[in-house]
Amino acid sequence: MQKLYIIKIGGNIVDDESALSSFLQSFANIQGHKILVHGGGKLATRLAEAMGVQQQMVDGRRITDAETLKIVTMVYVGHINKNIVAQLQQLKCNAVGICGADGNAILAHKRKKTGDSGEAVDFGFVGDVDAVNAIFFKQLLEQHVTPVIAPITHNGSGQLLNTNADTIAQETATALSAFYDTTLIYSFEKSGVLLDTNDENSVIPEIRPGYFRELKTKELIFAGMIPKLDNAFSAINKGVTKVIIGNANHLEQLIQGSSGTTILNE
Repeated sequence: MQKLYIIKIGGNIVDDESALSSFLQSFANIQGHKILVHGGGKLATRLAEAMGVQQQMVDGRRITDAETLKIVTMVYVGHINKNIVAQLQQLKCNAVGICGADGNAILAHKRKKTGDSGEAVDFGFVGDVDAVNAIFFKQLLEQHVTPVIAPITHNGSGQLLNTNADTIAQETATALSAFYDTTLIYSFEKSGVLLDTNDENSVIPEIRPGYFRELKTKELIFAGMIPKLDNAFSAINKGVTKVIIGNANHLEQLIQGSSGTTILNE
């Protein structure tokens, strides 16, 4: 099977013009098939505040009301996505920017109204993925086109939905693992999964399911990392060959397996 790299770039890198430029140079240098999934960074929040649209968070998740949906769509699918595509074109990487509605790429449903504590919560226009159109992505890849995915999906009935970029990366990697030897890389500003969030040298080189349960039970990992690791283990359990979490500035080393945290089955 041909290799495929699906790389999710974190929001803090997207926010940093210099860091993003360096990352995209490394991404463009990857040979063969690749897909980039990006988050929205803090630009959507800043724009919402400037426009007087109050932002609400529950359990670290954004409540996406109708006005916020307009803003995140403009920022994610418009400004951020097209700027990334333009930079990749400059680097001779033929990219196409899409969201879940384009080519019926990613179908989702509106999230059920339950928070982490089991209480009723209306997340608004937030989507959870139902299906990824693997054939659509395969056709693009076979034409030597690199998809750049913005984290907006649709429900098939004309409604756009704001969807977690980590989950989009995982679901896309899982769907395409039927056709490719797929590696999923979560890249952001940290060196990997850290035992001490203030110590970049405390990277955990490998995490297996049992150790992950131990880390959660003993509260040894930052709470915000748990959903990313849940997505990582879900991908591994559904056919993705390898999942790596690490620093976006070390993309080549992450691909080589000499940096970051590697997620493994038992």
